[in-house]
Amino acid sequence: MDIKHTRTKELFGEDFKKLQNFKVLLLGVGGVGGFCLECLYKSGVEDITIVDFDTYDITNQNRQLYSDMHLNEQKVKALKNHYPNIKTLHVKVDKKWVEEFDFSSYDVVLDAIDNREAKIALAFKVHKKLISSFGSAKRIDATKIKVDNIWKTSGDRFGAKIRYELKKRGFKNKYKVIYSTEEAKVKTNGSFMGVTGSFGLVMCSEAIKKALGCKC
Repeated sequence: MDIKHTRTKELFGEDFKKLQNFKVLLLGVGGVGGFCLECLYKSGVEDITIVDFDTYDITNQNRQLYSDMHLNEQKVKALKNHYPNIKTLHVKVDKKWVEEFDFSSYDVVLDAIDNREAKIALAFKVHKKLISSFGSAKRIDATKIKVDNIWKTSGDRFGAKIRYELKKRGFKNKYKVIYSTEEAKVKTNGSFMGVTGSFGLVMCSEAIKKALGCKC
């Protein structure tokens, strides 16, 4: 008996099997995506593919899991050591990649990247499967994190630009977005794991709810 998931099974009951069979594509495994991966893996999701092109830099060590253990290593290769059952793609997620990649076999696409054009391309291509993260940096209050459809988001300049571009390009559908209503504290890339990590955990929670067929 696999006892490591005993308490998860106590919570989800027979629905735990849905998590095991859920196919997840996670784009970006930095400050947000790394915590999302940890949560998915510990929750019993067995079919996870991660996509990232970056290596761990010393400036990642304030917020990214395992970054202190794998300095200058490829993130996807390093994370395979900690999550041996995951599948990995060491590629850059840009507009061209999104337009050419086949997403059909995945149940959910988790967007934890910061490339605006790639995010917009994802919305057009896989909005029915998409859960996207807006800006998590520059903030300190995790209680201001919200989840809503793209057109109801607010308080995020990065998100505002994406909404503007989607509207301008004729996008009229909806998809789920994780964002913060907290006003940015700095103009630089300052970041705090209490918020970036919380974004990732919320993203995992939303994916789990989708796996379980939760309408909440």
